[in-house]
Parts: sequence; C-alpha cells; structure tokens
Amino acid sequence: MEGKGLTLWFTGLSGAGKTTLARMIEIELRNRGHKVEVLDGDVVRTNLSKGLGFSKEDRDTNIRRIGFVCNLLARNDVIAIAAAISPYRDMRDEVRRDTSAFVEVFVKCPIDVLAERDVKGLYKKAMAGEIKHFTGIDDPYEEPLAPEILVETDKETPEQSARRIIARLEELQYITASSEPDGYSDEDAEEVRRRLEALGYV
Repeated sequence: MEGKGLTLWFTGLSGAGKTTLARMIEIELRNRGHKVEVLDGDVVRTNLSKGLGFSKEDRDTNIRRIGFVCNLLARNDVIAIAAAISPYRDMRDEVRRDTSAFVEVFVKCPIDVLAERDVKGLYKKAMAGEIKHFTGIDDPYEEPLAPEILVETDKETPEQSARRIIARLEELQYITASSEPDGYSDEDAEEVRRRLEALGYV
C-alpha cells in the first residue's frame, strides 16, 4: 500500500542507534508497500555535503541540505528517513516548518552508555581533548522539547524501539496498521542486521 510522503527525522547523539533504527523502519515500510529512501548523516557528508566542516554554520548547511532532499522526496509520495545527529533545535524546527509532513524521532541514550558502546573509542578521545567539536562533549546537543516519538536505546532493544516507532506512525495515521500481530518480525530484524553488517555499521 503506497501512501502519502513523510519526513521521518531521527535525531540523537553519535552511536545512539539512529542508523540501525532507520534501516529497520525502512525494511518494515518497504514490506508494507511504501516507497522509502534513507538519508544517513555520515553518507550525506561524504556526498551531498562533501567539504563541509563541523562549525555551527557548516552543520546548519548540512541539515538544510538533508531537509531539502527529504522535502522533495516527500512531495513525491516517498517516506524520507533522515538519520543525522542534527544537534541544533532551531535547525530541526526550520526543517519542520519547511516540510509538509514531519515526524521527529528522538533516539536518546546517556553519554556514559555511548562511551561504553563506542568500539572506535571516539567518545573517550573527545573526553580527553584529542577530538575537537564532538557533539555532546565540547559541542552542544540540544534535545528535542516535544518529539513525536522518543525511544531510549539504553532501556530497550532495537526491535522494541522499532515496534514503538511503527506503532506511533500508525497512531498518527501516516501508515495503515499491519495485519501482522507484531507488525515487525524477527526475520525483519535479522535482515536489518545483515544489511548493517554489509554497510559496515555493525
């Protein structure tokens, strides 16, 4: 079943689980017949926003570009999923204003948990001053005040978070409720993990 377009915007600190959840939701929505595109923050930076740094001005430009592409896709009945740190509240609000259908998903996780999870050791390096302009350490992250969806990835599994996101999209009537009892299967979860491994995320 194809429906109207939508911008589904995942925001949260690095390593919180934005990309993992975005890919899980992508698979579920595709299985339901929706047209879906994912704009991952890291991928966008190497293509659409190549050359931008991490000043506030450059971060804002990056988010504006992602928002612009999402809006174009949504106008053509695509569900555009953005997974980007997008640390500044004013920029997320600007994207919301410029987008006809916008759902903000706050992927929340405490920094101490993120530092423990971080296999690359980026948080520890940032805390030691070895990496500058690291969001959440020496650069600000402004939490959403009223996101449509809040998931806390230190308290629930990715599958539980994905199910809650899908349920909320159904509640908001952006998608039609599935005839499946769970709406998100273990097979879906395994498929996501395979894709994330192929992309180098896990």
